Amino acid sequence: MKRLFFCLAAAALLMVTISEGALAAGKQLTIGMVVKAPSAPYIQAFMKAAEDRAKSLGAEIMIRDGEGDSIKIMEIIDTFLAQGIDAFLLGGAVDLRTLVPGIRKLNEANVPVAALDSSPEGGVVDFFLSFDLAQSSAKAAELFIEGIKNRNGGKVPEGVVLEIVGDNADMFTHACTEGFNSVISKYPQLQVAQGEGKWNNTDSHAVTSDLITRFGEKIVGIYVQTPDVMAPGAVAAIEAAGRNPADFGIAGICIGPEGIDLIKKGKMLGAVEQPAYDGAALAVQYLVDKLKGNPVPKIGDTIVVEGAIWSPAKVIRNQWADDGAFVVLQGPLVPQEISPDDPRLWENMLTK
Repeated sequence: MKRLFFCLAAAALLMVTISEGALAAGKQLTIGMVVKAPSAPYIQAFMKAAEDRAKSLGAEIMIRDGEGDSIKIMEIIDTFLAQGIDAFLLGGAVDLRTLVPGIRKLNEANVPVAALDSSPEGGVVDFFLSFDLAQSSAKAAELFIEGIKNRNGGKVPEGVVLEIVGDNADMFTHACTEGFNSVISKYPQLQVAQGEGKWNNTDSHAVTSDLITRFGEKIVGIYVQTPDVMAPGAVAAIEAAGRNPADFGIAGICIGPEGIDLIKKGKMLGAVEQPAYDGAALAVQYLVDKLKGNPVPKIGDTIVVEGAIWSPAKVIRNQWADDGAFVVLQGPLVPQEISPDDPRLWENMLTK
């Protein structure tokens, strides 16, 4: 397997000679970016990273809120194409199938496409950058099971575990559940009760409260798919029921500032970090490099950056899109593998 060694700092400052078409005339490259839920901290990390990297490369980035609505996203894509964007970056969506015609329009216009968080389920996505959702969820589920054992004399007792998921229309949710089930299915004495938290604390609070009322003392653990946007709601429901969150060993993937705070307060057992800032920065870098004819990651490569928490990153075929590369970033388990105070965590970068 080939190994590519990229220095992130050097890449950000790289100056290249442009030799073809409009680029030769010094045209500033423009990247159109669509995000969902711009108030969510991890989306703010996407936006800041994209803006920071675009600025360092002399590119312009236009960011629009797609509101998680695939029809709206396709309308924005049409507008971007009319404006003559050079590249497109998708920073999250819910229905990844409905928006595929928009991705194919970009393909037909020879506009390179990158995606973060979740991948369109069709069309050519040149670069999909994320951690492995199923693998990371399995890692979090292993921690979750260890927590159950530690609270029950080293054994997994018979009981109910709550799985608070995001949105069942989202490929992200299904990949996370796949990883969770790969671990939980080894313990047939556990019954899984699932509820949709809809990627927000209001819904996660409501569904957790309902499930606590339904199953009561039978609950031996509560797993929250993405603690960054749903754990505070789940914790509030637990406390409203007069229970201690520490007794439920909350775990999941994606931490966010809220998750960091809950870990430090002992209300959450741990979570796998989503490399949100790094993924967005790399996506902009790869899009610009592709447009300028510079080397970009290829399927079969492994990207290694000394000291980066997302490294090494294998590059494999994107299984969701018709074609393209999936750059599989690493996600460390916090606080078991790295400290919640580690400055490399984007949550700590954004709060400086």
